[in-house]
Amino acid sequence: MTRKLVFGTVAALFVVSQVGVVLAAPNSDTGPGCGLGKLAWAEYKNQKNIAPQVMMATTNGIFGSGTFGISSGTSGCTNDGQIMAEHKTNMFAAINFDNLSQEMAQGRGEHLAALASLMGVPAEKQADFFAMAQERYTALIQNGEANSVALIKALNEAMASHPVLAQVSSR
Repeated sequence: MTRKLVFGTVAALFVVSQVGVVLAAPNSDTGPGCGLGKLAWAEYKNQKNIAPQVMMATTNGIFGSGTFGISSGTSGCTNDGQIMAEHKTNMFAAINFDNLSQEMAQGRGEHLAALASLMGVPAEKQADFFAMAQERYTALIQNGEANSVALIKALNEAMASHPVLAQVSSR
């Protein structure tokens, strides 16, 4: 069974590599990202050639390790969490928009503190964040942009130009 699997994989690699040679275009990438395939074939010379790239992609496909590596930050993949952190922030703002609006107007509150934490504001700088959010709230209401997307966008822009909060602004 194992012998048939290895033979089948080699045969498939040969066929795919022949098609790939015809369709290949110059590419500065050194291979198909990360995962078990990238690790297993990392020592292969000429990483830009089609054969090692096909072997990497096939290994990742067989074992599903590319997806796992990306989501877990293993197997040579990186996962800095930026997309998930941004998604969490947007989702939190959408779900808690009414509470956030009220707390922004007051310049304090547990929902606003949770939002500050999600946006990466350390506890010692949250008082500055609350004051900035209260100031920004008035501008949001005056512009008629009372929704969670506008709220997060306005807060990110305000943080980026704020003298204290610009250091923690990631967007």
